[in-house]
Amino acid sequence: MTAMTMLSDYARSAGDPKVVETGRSSLPNVDRWARNLGWFSLALGATELFAPRAIARSLGMQGREPLLRAYGMREIGAGMLTLSTEKQTGVWSRVAGDGLDIATLLAARRRNNPKRDNVGVALALVIGITAVDLVVAQLSTTCHARGASEPRLYHDRSGFPGGIAAARGAARPRALAPAE
Repeated sequence: MTAMTMLSDYARSAGDPKVVETGRSSLPNVDRWARNLGWFSLALGATELFAPRAIARSLGMQGREPLLRAYGMREIGAGMLTLSTEKQTGVWSRVAGDGLDIATLLAARRRNNPKRDNVGVALALVIGITAVDLVVAQLSTTCHARGASEPRLYHDRSGFPGGIAAARGAARPRALAPAE
C-alpha cells in the first residue's frame, strides 16, 4: 500500500469506498514536471521572501534584500501560475525570471566580492534549472498547442444530447399534465 493510497483512505468517511489500488494518471509527464516546478517556485519564492538577509549574506549581496524579496514575489507568482490551468504561462514566466536571476548573479560575480565562489555555485544551479524550465516550457507548448489551421468549430453542436429536434416539445407534455 502506497503512502498516497493511505492518505486518500484517511480523508474518506466511514461509508465511502476505499482506494484499493491507484492506477496510472491521465496527466501527461510534461504537466507533472510543470507541477513539480510550480511547487519548487513556491518554496524558493517563500525562501527569498522571508530570508533575504541570509541569501544576500551568502552571496555577498548585502543591501540587495528588497531586490531578493521582489524576486521571491515573482517566483511565487510564477509558481501559482504553473500550478493553475495556465501552466504554459507559468513555466514561460519561470524562464523569464531565470534570465533575471542569471543577470543579477552575473553582476554579483565581480572580482571584489568575497563570496564570489558562492555566486558561481548559485549561477551554475540557476543555469541548470533554466535548462529544465526551458525544456518543460517548450514541451508544454508543443503538448497543448492547437494548430492555427485547426480552429475549434461548434456550429454543429446544440447543447442538447439528442439535438434540437429531440428537445423540441419535450417539456410540453409534463408542463400541461394535470397535477396529482
